[in-house]
Amino acid sequence: MPALASSRRGGRRRTISEINMVPFIDVMLVLLIIFMVSAPLITTGVVDLPTVGKSRQRPEHVIELVVGADETLRLRLDGQQEQPLAQRNVAERVREAQAGDANTPVVISADKAVRYDAVVKLMNTLQKAGVQRVGLSVKSGGA
Repeated sequence: MPALASSRRGGRRRTISEINMVPFIDVMLVLLIIFMVSAPLITTGVVDLPTVGKSRQRPEHVIELVVGADETLRLRLDGQQEQPLAQRNVAERVREAQAGDANTPVVISADKAVRYDAVVKLMNTLQKAGVQRVGLSVKSGGA
């Protein structure tokens, strides 16, 4: 029995199995202060969008490509008549309508429900065809 008594009286301390939260809180407070100080110094990305103004005079010869909500194309010459048009024939028809003058403006009027991709593809097609002046038609005023 003496061996049993000595093990009870042996100087082993019982370890505490609780997490000490004080260092954790100190680290979190330091991080909070760092973020609070550095947040006003971070610049946000600002996009400077162009504005739309009114033209002084309308060109005498305008080619308008109308893109419907279902992405169908129509060609309108000088505001007169609309002719249906296939995507593969756009470049050829626009060059015919320009009659050799590459500076004749081409205006794209697209329904607001049309995907952005369709308008970009149309502009790309016109650019590859050598059309110099391509614009987008917008509605002036509020929404």
